[in-house]
Amino acid sequence: MTCRSLYYIRHGETDWNTQGRLQGQRDIPINANGRAQARAAAEILRDLITREPQMTLDYVASPLSRARETMEIIRTSLCLDAKGYRVDERIAEVSFGEWEGFTLDELRRSVPDAVVARERDKWRFAPPGAESYATMSLRVRRWYETLISDTVAVAHGGVLRGLIVQLGIGPAEEAPFLDIGQGVVYVIRDGTLSRYA
Repeated sequence: MTCRSLYYIRHGETDWNTQGRLQGQRDIPINANGRAQARAAAEILRDLITREPQMTLDYVASPLSRARETMEIIRTSLCLDAKGYRVDERIAEVSFGEWEGFTLDELRRSVPDAVVARERDKWRFAPPGAESYATMSLRVRRWYETLISDTVAVAHGGVLRGLIVQLGIGPAEEAPFLDIGQGVVYVIRDGTLSRYA
């Protein structure tokens, strides 16, 4: 298991975030507020990394455009080459399958029994054609175990929830309900999670 520091940033806000729609792996762009959140996260990150001037950072993003645009804004704000980062499929958001694009209220009207089943065990439940948080967390763990240097990652709320469980930071029963903020930097170091806003 790696003991490197991970600076984790959720992508900036999208219009689907504001509408409460399940995005999953749909490629929804960030909005104007999301771009402002990316710039705010860059300033927080700048403050954190200037405390450790000898640190060399790797930069990696989810392949989804909302994560890549957030990363490019962050890198530009840090006076780095906007495109100088890697993309890794393993940190794409959890898939919601056939539920992507719907709000929970819409799903409660169309498939109420399935929504109740999800609320009973959100960690293990998978909508049709989707993956569960439990399944997604395994691919995220495999990604985390490949980190060889301190890393800045821009990905998704679900991905961080999965990592929190896989690293023993929080229990599976609580992780799916954690609020993962935008415009915030999370730091995983020595088996702990810190939040900087």
